[in-house]
Amino acid sequence: MLPTAHPVPPPAHIGPPPPPEQARSQGAARVVLVLALSALGLWILHGFLPALAWAVVLAIALWPLYARLERRFPPGRHNLLLPTLMTAAVALVFLAPLAILGVQAAREAHDVAEFVRSAEANGVPAPEFLQHLPYGAAQATAWWNDNLGHAQAGSELLHRFENHSVVGASRNFGREVLHRIVLFGFSLVALFFLFRDWRTVTEQARVACDRLFGPRGERVARQMVASVHGTVDGLVLVGLGEGFILGVVYYFAGVPHPVLLGAFTAVAAMIPFGAALAIAIAALLLVAAGSVKAAIVVAVAGFVVTFVADHFVRPALIGGTTKLPFLWVLLGILGGVETFGLLGLFVGPAVMAALVLLWREFTEGRDKTV
Repeated sequence: MLPTAHPVPPPAHIGPPPPPEQARSQGAARVVLVLALSALGLWILHGFLPALAWAVVLAIALWPLYARLERRFPPGRHNLLLPTLMTAAVALVFLAPLAILGVQAAREAHDVAEFVRSAEANGVPAPEFLQHLPYGAAQATAWWNDNLGHAQAGSELLHRFENHSVVGASRNFGREVLHRIVLFGFSLVALFFLFRDWRTVTEQARVACDRLFGPRGERVARQMVASVHGTVDGLVLVGLGEGFILGVVYYFAGVPHPVLLGAFTAVAAMIPFGAALAIAIAALLLVAAGSVKAAIVVAVAGFVVTFVADHFVRPALIGGTTKLPFLWVLLGILGGVETFGLLGLFVGPAVMAALVLLWREFTEGRDKTV
C-alpha cells in the first residue's frame, strides 16, 4: 500500500510583496551590488583577461571543427578525451614553431659567439654588398673600414651595447618569458573547459543576451562571432598561405634560413602591411650576400603575392563573412592591434562589425535579422 502524500507547507518567509518604494530601493541596491561585484571581479582577474580573451577567440575559431569531430566521435559521459586532444593540438601548433626556432638559435649561437670575439679582436669587417653599390662603393667601404673595421672600433661598439638598453632590457627577459608561459597555460586550461562545456556556455550566453538586450543582443553576438571566423580565415589562413608561398620563393632564391624566414613572413602577413617588412629583410639579406638579381625576384614575387592577398582574397573572406566594408575591417585591425596587441587582430574587427550592425539597424529604423 502506497503511503499517503502530505502537502508541503509553503516557506514561512514568503509574505506579501513589498511596497513600491521598497521594491525600487531593493532593485537599485541589487544593481549597485552587481556592478560592485563585477568591478571587483574584473579587478581581480585583470591580469588574466588577455588569456581568457585568447581562449574565447580560439574556441570560436575552432568551434566548427570541434563540432564536426564531436559528431564523428561522440563524447563519453565525462567528455574529457576530445577536449584534451583538441587543446593539446592547439598547444602543439604554438609550441612546435617555438621549439624549431630555439633549436635553430642554439645552432647559430656558436657562430654568433665567434663573430663577437672576432669583432672585439679585429673589428667588424665591411659587408660584401658595399662593394656592389652602384654609386659610392669605394667611399662607403673606406668609411666602414675607418670607423668599424679595426679592433678599437669593434671593442667600443660592443662596449656600447653592453652599457645601453639592450642589456638592460635582457635582464627582464626571463621574467617576461615565465609570465607569458603562465598566461599561455591558463589560456589552454580555459580553452579545455570551453571545449568541454561549450553547449552550456553558448546557451547561457544566448539567454543572457536575450534577457539583457532582447533579440538585438543575440544578433550582435552572432555578428561578432561571424567576424572572428572571417578574421581567422582572412588573416590567419591567408597569412599562412603567404608565408608558405614566399618561403618556397626564399628557398629557390637562396635566402638564408628560408623556413624560419617563411614562418616569420606568415606571422607578419597576419597584420596588414606586415609582410612587406619580412620581404624587405629577405631582399636585404640577398643584397648583403651580393645576389642583387635574386633580391629583385624576391621583392617582385612578394609584391605580387601580397597585392593579390590584400586586395582580392582578404576582402572577399572577411567582408563576405561579416557583411562589413573592408575599410572598417582594416581600421578595426589596425586600431585593435595598436590597442590590444595581437589580440586586437580579432577583437577590433568584431567590435567594428557590431557597431556597423547597430548603425544599420538604427538608420533603417527597424530590426533586421542577420
